[in-house]
Amino acid sequence: MILLLLVLVPLAGAVLAWLAERLGAAWPRIVSLAALAAGLGLTAAVWIDQASRTSLPGVAAPGPWLVEYDAAWLPSIGARFHLAMDGLSLPLVGLTFFLGLAGVIASWTEIRERVGFFHFNLLAVLAGVTVVFLAADLFLFYFGWELMLVPMYFLIAIWGHERRIHAAVKFFLFTQISGLLMLVALLALYLAHGAQTGLYTFAYEDLLRTVLTPGTERWLMLGFFIAFAVKLPVFPFHTWLPDAHTQAPTAGSVILAGLLLKTGGYGLIRFVVPLFPGAAASFAPVAMTLAVVGILYGALLALGQTDLKRLVAYTSVSHLGFVLLGVFAWNTLALQGAVLQMLAHGLSTGALFIVAGLLQERMHTRDIERMGGLWSVAPRLGGVGLFFALASLGLPGLGDFAAEFLVLVGSFQASAVAASIAAIGMVASALYSLRLVQRTFQGTNANGWRIPDLVPREALLFAPMLALLVWLGLYPQPVLDTFRPVAERLQQVTTLPANAEKHPGAAPGRQGDR
Repeated sequence: MILLLLVLVPLAGAVLAWLAERLGAAWPRIVSLAALAAGLGLTAAVWIDQASRTSLPGVAAPGPWLVEYDAAWLPSIGARFHLAMDGLSLPLVGLTFFLGLAGVIASWTEIRERVGFFHFNLLAVLAGVTVVFLAADLFLFYFGWELMLVPMYFLIAIWGHERRIHAAVKFFLFTQISGLLMLVALLALYLAHGAQTGLYTFAYEDLLRTVLTPGTERWLMLGFFIAFAVKLPVFPFHTWLPDAHTQAPTAGSVILAGLLLKTGGYGLIRFVVPLFPGAAASFAPVAMTLAVVGILYGALLALGQTDLKRLVAYTSVSHLGFVLLGVFAWNTLALQGAVLQMLAHGLSTGALFIVAGLLQERMHTRDIERMGGLWSVAPRLGGVGLFFALASLGLPGLGDFAAEFLVLVGSFQASAVAASIAAIGMVASALYSLRLVQRTFQGTNANGWRIPDLVPREALLFAPMLALLVWLGLYPQPVLDTFRPVAERLQQVTTLPANAEKHPGAAPGRQGDR
């Protein structure tokens, strides 16, 4: 029942937080913290239990999933309430609850109106993200995918900044239209499997065995790919992201950058290549090209921004291009790097958005041209901003460097040209990260700013994010070991052409009986 609890706890917390506003503005925050702490504790319990089991000699995993919950749901259409967790979903679920806690703490004084409804929407988004990471039934996956959309729209439209309605509508249209493309592709896959086997089902393991003609497989793969590319986001589907990030409240930006974008990377790894290996094989060169373009394009645009939140938003386009590159390089190192990048980026960029939110709350501006010299009046905040900017640029010893290094090494085995060009993105990240610090915290305080430094609540928020980035940079092995069995199993399913010469006994496409 632990997986069911991981979904029900935030949903129940959302309702209770909304109702608790009658007792005072602090109660929705307290209820939300309790619900998210419980979810994080449950996830940690699963991780500790599985680590202890696998450390015993002679003990092997009973199957592809670490934990499962399977119950009847909509038998008339073959949909089941099937939740499952493996080494890919486990760390991402942990990230979900951790960043949820960070979002609540970061918005403690920022949100002053309709506090209960704010926390209802925040926890509802997190429940949808949890369903996405755990669903082993594609109808349930799509249900969670859509569940994320409406509450995030409200978070931006109600509690956002000056152009919040425009940003919320743009976010809604991009996500909804791409989601409908995925729904069409999903229904076509469902019908194709039913026509072949007589079994109409949305079960992930069953749909993996669907045999499609090359043309059909290509179109269905594109339906899924576009939906995930919009969420990741992949160039040129990224244009909704800077507006949404800039106008969202701090907690909304943290959830967007840290979690909703990761659902796109998760979908590419979990669904696009395993379900459509032949089409993904032929599409790999295009996807890797888009990844490299996104890495450089996002870095270039970030370098030219004067809005602090917009600058951080464009860095996500650049950093998450490494995820796309790693996925379509499709070897163990590249996939491990892609997953590690999703975790490290969620922490470092989420923290930068919190820093930007704190500055905006104190200064009522996001214009870095009006800032400068803030280190002299808020040295602790300046130190925190410097640390997370260094993490974002890929400083050795921190999580982003370990992740991007693994992606580059793995993708070099698939395409030396793509890896070499992508490496330039790491150089470009140093330019925009150092520019952020220099324009914001260094120099002279020409405008005479006098702002409060970090308070204990804010310092307590940043401390675990800092520690986790150091841990991922110096000792990422527990995360890599957790994901390795999944990466190896996925590679047994298919080998992309870029890696075919590395495995001469394997042909592109499905390998063996799935």
